[in-house]
This record gives sequence, structure tokens and C-alpha cells, in this order.
Amino acid sequence: MTSEMVITPVVLEGRHLRLEPLTPAHHADLCEVGLDPDLWRWIPIPVRTPEDMSIYIETALAEQASGRSLPFAQIEQATGKAIGSTRYMNIETAHRRVEIGSTWIAPAWQRTAINSESKYLLLKHAFEVLGCMRVELKTDSLNERSRAAIRRIGAIEEGIFRNHMIVHTGRIRHTVYYSIVDSEWPGVKAQLEQDDSR
Repeated sequence: MTSEMVITPVVLEGRHLRLEPLTPAHHADLCEVGLDPDLWRWIPIPVRTPEDMSIYIETALAEQASGRSLPFAQIEQATGKAIGSTRYMNIETAHRRVEIGSTWIAPAWQRTAINSESKYLLLKHAFEVLGCMRVELKTDSLNERSRAAIRRIGAIEEGIFRNHMIVHTGRIRHTVYYSIVDSEWPGVKAQLEQDDSR
């Protein structure tokens, strides 16, 4: 493949979850479930107020306009309510690479089928539609729950970027990088589909 990827807003449908382009219309739902301080413990810039959530959405849309990100609202199929957000970010079309990140989901839906289905939909679209050769994920080195979740979907830990960023508390964060590459996707896909069928 020599042509660059073309990444445009899209709706990704699953059994439990729908990923749809993030817009200001999701603000009320996201505020209803997304202002819990614990939810933002590992996020470099926390969202604590409705105003913070507005800035969060505006920033995501500005990154989309510049071609750096493609943000989604995570919508529970059963209720049609937004329960979190995720995005393709650090998009490198020339190198056929994206990162799945800035992901959060409200506590009531964590450790459910919705979370893994979200990653499945994003990975499937990245590899099978966009033609990515690499998808990256990263997390705070201290966030053991996130690290375990990323390993569970089949991503390979590549290493730790030391002193990678300063979080809102002033702590210096080390960041763990993971990836799935195109040759690994068939196996990862089969495992995720098997897990979802149980």
C-alpha cells in the first residue's frame, strides 16, 4: 500500500455499543456520567466540571479539524446514552499508523462487554477499512488496571517512555507503550470474537 490513509468521521456499530462522532450534543450525557474524580485519576488533564467537559469536547473537535484525531462518543445501544469517549489520535496517515487513546468510560460500564467491544470496533476499522499497519495504545505506568486491559486485548508491550509527561498533580509520569501490527490482527480479532461469544 502506497497511498495515504483517509480518515473521516464514521459510525461504528456493535451489539452493545455504538461509536459515533463526538459533538457538543453529547455534553449533557457525558457530564451526567463523567465528572467522577476517580475516572480521571490517570488522565493528564482531568475533567471535573461541565465547563471542563465543554473544553474537553472543543479540544477534541479542534484536533479533528487539524487531522490529528478522530473522536467518538461511546453510546450504549440499550439506552442511546453517551457513557464515555474514545478516539483515534496521533494519526500518521503517511505511515499508516494511529493510536487508540483518550479513552474513558463511566464506572458503571467498566469491566463490561462494552469496553472490549469498543476496542474491537476501533481495531477492526483501523486494520480492515483504514489499512493501518500499526495501532498504538499507551497508559500511565502506574495504572495496573489499564495495563492489564490492554494486554487482554492482545496488544504487545513495547517499552516505557520515562519522564514522558507531567500530570495535573505535578507528578512525572512514565508511559507504557503497546501496539498491535497488521500481521497480528487476525489472531487478535479471533480472540476478541471468541471472548465476545461467551
